[in-house]
Amino acid sequence: MKPLDLITIGRSSVDLYGNQIGGRLEDMGSFSKYIGGSPTNIACGTARLGLKSAVITGVGDEHMGRFIREQLIREGVDVRGVKTDPERLTALVILGIRDEDSFPLIFYRENCADMGLTEADIDEDFIAETRSLVVTGTHLSHPRTRAAVLKAVDLAKKHGARTALDIDYRPNLWGVAGHGEGESRFVESAEVTARLQSVLPLFDLIVGTEEEFHIAGGSTDTLQALRNVRAISDGTLVCKRGAQGAAAFEGAIPDSLDDGQTGPGFPIEVFNVLGAGDGFFSGLMKGWLDGADWPTALTYANACGAFAVSRHGCTPAYPSLTELEFFLDRGVTRPDLRHDAALEQIHWATNRQGRMGGDWSTMRVFAFDHRQQLEEMAGYTPAKGGAFKELCLKAALQVADGGRGYGILCDNRIGRAALHAASGSGLWIGRPCEWPGSRPLELELELGPDCGGLQEWAREEVVKVLCFCHPDDDAAMRARQEAKVKELFTAARRNGLDFLLEIIPSKVGPVDDMTTAALIGQFYAAGIYPDWWKLEPMQTRAGWQNAIDAIEAHDCHTRGIVVLGLDAPEAELAASFRVAAGFPLVRGFAVGRTIFGAVARDWLAGTIGDEAAVAQMAVRYARLCEIWDAARAAA
Repeated sequence: MKPLDLITIGRSSVDLYGNQIGGRLEDMGSFSKYIGGSPTNIACGTARLGLKSAVITGVGDEHMGRFIREQLIREGVDVRGVKTDPERLTALVILGIRDEDSFPLIFYRENCADMGLTEADIDEDFIAETRSLVVTGTHLSHPRTRAAVLKAVDLAKKHGARTALDIDYRPNLWGVAGHGEGESRFVESAEVTARLQSVLPLFDLIVGTEEEFHIAGGSTDTLQALRNVRAISDGTLVCKRGAQGAAAFEGAIPDSLDDGQTGPGFPIEVFNVLGAGDGFFSGLMKGWLDGADWPTALTYANACGAFAVSRHGCTPAYPSLTELEFFLDRGVTRPDLRHDAALEQIHWATNRQGRMGGDWSTMRVFAFDHRQQLEEMAGYTPAKGGAFKELCLKAALQVADGGRGYGILCDNRIGRAALHAASGSGLWIGRPCEWPGSRPLELELELGPDCGGLQEWAREEVVKVLCFCHPDDDAAMRARQEAKVKELFTAARRNGLDFLLEIIPSKVGPVDDMTTAALIGQFYAAGIYPDWWKLEPMQTRAGWQNAIDAIEAHDCHTRGIVVLGLDAPEAELAASFRVAAGFPLVRGFAVGRTIFGAVARDWLAGTIGDEAAVAQMAVRYARLCEIWDAARAAA
């Protein structure tokens, strides 16, 4: 068994997608940043479908190159073949969605990093690890990259791997159209046809649109073009036909495209065709490598293409395997898939790792997002509060020591410097939104109307909100609080941010083993699907089981639960940890005042200095981590 299912080779880029739909690219006011380039998209798309994928490409030694590398890792793609080129910049593409037929784009690829690939960058041992090699057409357009591609193909064949070609014809990247013609998909060129035909016999699978087969076959008659390709290639030919689906041809080309092997298409709204072919190819590779027949493989491909044309962006639009299976089982309920609530929830939940990397199966969170409690301490000033939170961060980083499963909760009002310093540290970072102590719930003023302030948040930050609520709340209180949480949840999703909901019923009324479970059900009924739950420690297994049952009845994809501390002494927390750790969905804890409370009072009073404060908090935090880990191990 080879360790890789496929390696792709060719383009990688940073895609800047215009956020305004229906306008000219000239008039775009803001953009969303994604990774792009056909082989990069395919590597990610297949990884989401459960295949072990890798990519051979080049990125610059700068911020955008690091972005591509880090995002590929988040998507689960092997990056050993990603070359960092110190001489060239990462490629850039600017794209827009004008209407269902017009998708303007500009390639910034002048001597870009991925075009710096050479034969020396192709490692035989790496190629030997894969079951298949996927080539995309652009890298056949230049002698240097063409040589690298052909070396990779030769090595793949030597080691028994299948070979596939996505024709991926971009006339301006072959030098037969101008810079402003990035949207163009076909310009006749005898030279391009000849160069493509010289390599077509090397591939077991060749995939393209009708226009792409026109350039490969040297004819604008699709059937004739396919026959011309068949004359020099024994590979399976898959012709993409847009809304009519696709057809596969293993042998002679029939008299009609309808006579090829086909899979069902899907009646969906065309929102964005950019990247649809790469989504299609991802689904096709899943079927092909799984040994499915061509109708089944084409069904996967058509479905993945349908997801792509219905969403913004390329890689972000592609489905997970869970999402694909759900879609194929349930079918289309509305043509604009991006507005299908059930589908979008699965899409979000099962592709979260690509947005926020890290292993958060264990959560040891130092919570110092407290504002009111700190402000009420003797000696507090805003400047001292901010400085103290920087000491909290130092303690957290000292305990984490680069390990996984550590995090912080830190606010932006007092703890801004610490919050910003934590970015990129490897810590999980939660940031509170509630106005401290408010009931009914009010949000921090910085969020602004409709929570528009979330647009300014770093994408690794998790939106956290605390709601004091109880199943016995009257209808008006419940409706008001749920509406506020829903507003924040919706804004978090709109901005691609994870959402943590903390509920504390014990401050409102008496609690029993069903109290938390009842509240969880109410929030799901309101259409709120937290990525994380932060819950009060429950002393009985029944209380935890009821809460977990309530979550899993509505969302089997939640990231999990963390246990809050409520300023409890260590012994009390240890007892609650022992109960909670018996449930895998409880990932860990988020505790604050037990760690920092006494230290903050002493530091603000001037009885201890910075080093002592950091040391004392580090000891307390580390001790809680040990207690949790021991409880989990015992469970």
